[in-house]
Amino acid sequence: MQRERDVVDVMSGMALFADLSPAQLQEVAHTFDEETFEEGRRILRRGLTGGSFYVIVDGEAAVQVGDRRVSTLGRGDFFGEISILLDETPSADITATSAMLRCIALPGEQLAPFLLSHPTVAVRMLRAQARRMREVIEWRS
Repeated sequence: MQRERDVVDVMSGMALFADLSPAQLQEVAHTFDEETFEEGRRILRRGLTGGSFYVIVDGEAAVQVGDRRVSTLGRGDFFGEISILLDETPSADITATSAMLRCIALPGEQLAPFLLSHPTVAVRMLRAQARRMREVIEWRS
């Protein structure tokens, strides 16, 4: 019960879940599992199956494509959704870079139904993806 309250408290402060009511946050806390990764652990591997959608609760992770680090993710950031939604392998490696990376995770097959039942989360995810795309376009220009 304490873990669930902790997850609800953390989620309530994240932009991704900002539009959810306290009751909806409780429901989401039941839906997601908590996972931790030690520093250096690769969570997603480029070219291999990405099995879950992750939201970072504490810690940091690096997004790497080949030998290039393209981004650092922190609290409230998420990853794994693109390969799940496209039913393709991940296009980048995601590696824990802090002593302990703590995430909440949703199995891939549950992501689409979750987003359909929580459209405000889907819209916020879409906005975040649009920002990421704009950054890539600006970076390449």
